[in-house]
Amino acid sequence: MSRGGDVDDTVRKRSGWLIPLGVLLVTAALSALFLLYYLAPTAPPLFAEQVSPTSSTDIAALEVGGLKFWIPGNYLQFESARQGGRKREVALFAALPDLSGWSNWNAGEFAEGGPNSRIVRMTIREQANLSEADRLSRIYMGYIADPKGRPGPFELTKYAFRQDSGYNGEDLFVGRSANGSAKGPVVMRCERAGPNVPSPTCLRDMPLGKGVGISYRFKRSKLSHWREIETGIDALLATFEKQPK
Repeated sequence: MSRGGDVDDTVRKRSGWLIPLGVLLVTAALSALFLLYYLAPTAPPLFAEQVSPTSSTDIAALEVGGLKFWIPGNYLQFESARQGGRKREVALFAALPDLSGWSNWNAGEFAEGGPNSRIVRMTIREQANLSEADRLSRIYMGYIADPKGRPGPFELTKYAFRQDSGYNGEDLFVGRSANGSAKGPVVMRCERAGPNVPSPTCLRDMPLGKGVGISYRFKRSKLSHWREIETGIDALLATFEKQPK
């Protein structure tokens, strides 16, 4: 009888920790699957829309975050945008020096992605309404090695990001807007050339209105033209925001 009682005690003790262990293992497995589903990189959609330029200058009436734009088709990268209507974001491109749209005669330049490419790529999108001055002070300065910066090329101030920051491999350039202090600074992040970055670009991100902004990229080799690009983008946006008669 005592031997049977010992066996019963052993079974009860084992079952006491086996059930919580099983629950723990199942929970861990489900958590791992959840993280894998949400954090693992996803493959691009099988039928993602491809860039389809056109030389047509027919106007597309578009709306992003409540702002209305009337954009010639040869500035729009995708056919879906040329159908007009409300969009969360609109991708555009233009060629330096005059920020002209795509045409048959300059199609080769738009296809060229090398370090000396003259193409500026723009995206108008719904986004947080953060000024460049705020972006500089609230985000970038927290990752800068020397907050004083140093004189850079082309009337710019250059800042170096810390090696342990997520912006390692980039430089930060800040300049005075052509429109003066009323518009605030021009803030650009520029990749540094390297084995994995043979064709470095510069990125500027600025607000357009409440909940709407524009970002544009150009090759770092064109940084000397940053001011002409700034004024050209402003002029281009002014034409896009003017409804044709």
